[in-house]
Amino acid sequence: MSHPLVPATAGDRRRYRVTHRTVYDYDDVVSSSYGRCFLLPRDLPGQRVIESAVLIDPEPADRSTGVDVFGNSDTYFHVRTPHRRLEVVGSSIVDVDPVDLEALRAPGALANWESARPRVAGTPVEVEFTLDLMPPEISPAVRDYADEIIVAGRPMIEVVAELTTRIHADFAYRSGSTAISTRVDTVMSRREGVCQDFARVAIACLRSKGLAARYVSGYLATDPPPGRERVVGADASHAWLQVFVPDVGWIGLDPTNDKFVDERYVVLAWGRDYDDVPPLRGVIYTDSASSTITVSVDVAPQDDTPSMQVARSG
Repeated sequence: MSHPLVPATAGDRRRYRVTHRTVYDYDDVVSSSYGRCFLLPRDLPGQRVIESAVLIDPEPADRSTGVDVFGNSDTYFHVRTPHRRLEVVGSSIVDVDPVDLEALRAPGALANWESARPRVAGTPVEVEFTLDLMPPEISPAVRDYADEIIVAGRPMIEVVAELTTRIHADFAYRSGSTAISTRVDTVMSRREGVCQDFARVAIACLRSKGLAARYVSGYLATDPPPGRERVVGADASHAWLQVFVPDVGWIGLDPTNDKFVDERYVVLAWGRDYDDVPPLRGVIYTDSASSTITVSVDVAPQDDTPSMQVARSG
């Protein structure tokens, strides 16, 4: 058994150079900046990090790189040099393998979705990803929406594919329509948002049924529209989700683009929600009354591979 969303053939391995640059400009001197960022891609089966680094200007007096509870690499820094401008750049080269079609057609994926609940046989980490957030995101609207799709006895692969397609069709992609603080229930009522909102809606639906789902932060390689040159720095961060399937592992889904995650996606970090894995956040000490932030992302293919279709990111 399969679903139209499951690709018939796999793509090719791809290599990308990823550059994620964030610049803060302040209208007064900042005496001290503390920051934490998730800008180093994960080394995974199917994703290999060839090189990666986080560059910070001014040079921090203190910095360290660690691993959080979910296995993500995070970087802490403390800039003590007085400054009016702070630049943080994540730079990496990553190889990404195509989607594993055998995993999408494995017995665990074709079994009924009820058997994928990890509460009894799952690991503590898997079980954690079934739990609602605080404050709760699983509202009556989420449960009603999930009930229409996650019907008793349906194969797991059909359920997650249908959920991905339905969110893509039912919700309008509208940049600037939501903020990081926007609740899932608000997105449900407005029926609009961006990639992080659609991922969070899908996660809430899956968790409402006792399934394990996690929020993924990363990048999606895109091509310019036909006839236009590729603009360096015009890409954006992207967000999607992964759902746990017994005997298969975690399968990536992107409701923003109505597809399973494949070789065009670069994983940075994952957690329960966006708040676990923001690209960059911090605290500054200053009398500055205002500041501007400029973010540019470039995901550049590094080998001769077929052209990629345009997709939404961000």
